[in-house]
Amino acid sequence: MNEFIHYGRHHIEQDDIEAVCEVLRGDWLTCGALVDEFEKYICKITHAKHAIACSNGTTALHMALLALGIKEGDLVIVPSISFLASANAVRYVGADVVFADVDPDSGLMTPDTFREAIARVKNANKIKAVINVHLAGQCEDLAQIAKIAREYNMYIIEDAAHAIGTNYVDGSKEIHPIGSNAYSDLTTFSFHPVKTVATGEGGAVTTNDDKLAEKLRLLRSHCMVRDASQWTQKSQDSEIKPWYYEMQELGYNYRISDINCALGLSQLKKLDIFKDRRAEIVSVYDEAFQNNPAIKPLKKITSSVVAWHLYILLIDFKKLGKSRSEVMLSLKAKGIGTQVHYIPIYTQPYYKNLYGEMRLPGAEEYYSRCLSIPLYAGLEPYQVENTIMHIKNL
Repeated sequence: MNEFIHYGRHHIEQDDIEAVCEVLRGDWLTCGALVDEFEKYICKITHAKHAIACSNGTTALHMALLALGIKEGDLVIVPSISFLASANAVRYVGADVVFADVDPDSGLMTPDTFREAIARVKNANKIKAVINVHLAGQCEDLAQIAKIAREYNMYIIEDAAHAIGTNYVDGSKEIHPIGSNAYSDLTTFSFHPVKTVATGEGGAVTTNDDKLAEKLRLLRSHCMVRDASQWTQKSQDSEIKPWYYEMQELGYNYRISDINCALGLSQLKKLDIFKDRRAEIVSVYDEAFQNNPAIKPLKKITSSVVAWHLYILLIDFKKLGKSRSEVMLSLKAKGIGTQVHYIPIYTQPYYKNLYGEMRLPGAEEYYSRCLSIPLYAGLEPYQVENTIMHIKNL
C-alpha cells in the first residue's frame, strides 16, 4: 500500500505556509491584528455584523450558550445525530439536553422532529434554546425551524461546524449565507483540519446583535473589562491607572492565536475553490452510486446550496452481505479511510446514565446505515475513482 486516502484532511498550500511564517517573523503571535482580520473576513463571507473567533468549535458553542444566559434548570433541544460537543456544551452551562430525532435519510433535524421533541417536554416554557446542526454542510428549512422556535420564545443557535460557505434558500428564493443569522441568533463554526477551512484548531461565533457580540468578546478573554466607564469599583482618587481592569463575572481563556488566524485567513480566501472542488467530487460520487441497490448517497436538501464537508453513504449492510466493520476494514486494507458520522449522542454512557434509555427511530435507522468516504479538496481524480471501484466491488 503506497498511500492512504483519509476520509477527510486539510489542504495546505505554499501561500498558507508563507502566511504563517510571516506571523512567526513578526511581533505578535497572539492577540494581534490577524485575529481582527480573520473575523472581518468571516463577516464578509457570512454577511454577519460580528464574528468572534475563538479556540475551537466547542468553545464557540459554550460561549454562545453563556452569552444567551442559558443556565441550570433550562432545557436546550439538540439533534441526536451530531458530534458530542453539540450536546456537551449544554451541559457545560448546567442546562439539560432534549434530544431531537432526525430524518433517517439526511441525518438532519426537521421541523417535524423538532416539534416532536418539544411535545415530549411537559413544561415547554423551560426550553430556552435549540441548537440546529448542519450535518455534512447541509441545512434543513431554517425558516420553518425558526418559526417553531419563536412560537416558544426559544433562542436559535446554528451549529455550522460543517457548513462554512453553505447558503440557505428560503421560500421566496432569497439566498442567505450560513452565519448571516437571518433565521437565528448566533451561528458557530469550527476550523478543525478536516473541515473545509482549517486553522489548525479554531472556531468562531457570528451574530448581528451588538450586545451579544460584546458579551462573547468578554467571555473569550477572562471577562476582563478595561473600559473605565464600565468599571463598578470607582477609584477614590483621580490617578489614571493604565494597568487596571475588572473581572465582573467568570470568563474563560478561549482566545485564538494570530498563527491560527493567519492560516485561517489564507484558507478563507480560497473557500470558493475548495467548495467547487468538493462539489465536483460529490457529483462524481452521486453518479457512481445512484443506481446501487445496497448503497445510496445521503439525501440532498433542496433548500441548501451546499459547501460539502462530508460525503456520507447510506448502506444496507444486510443487503450488501457484509457488516459495517467488515466494510471499513476491507476498505482500510485497500488504503481507503472511512468514518461514521455519528453515533446517536443519547446512546453514550454519560447521557444514558443521566437521562435513561431512549429510542429515536430516525436517528437509529440513519446510524445503522451511514458511512463517510473520502472527501477533501486535495483528493485526486484517480483516488476518487479508486475509492468508487473498491466500494462497488465490496
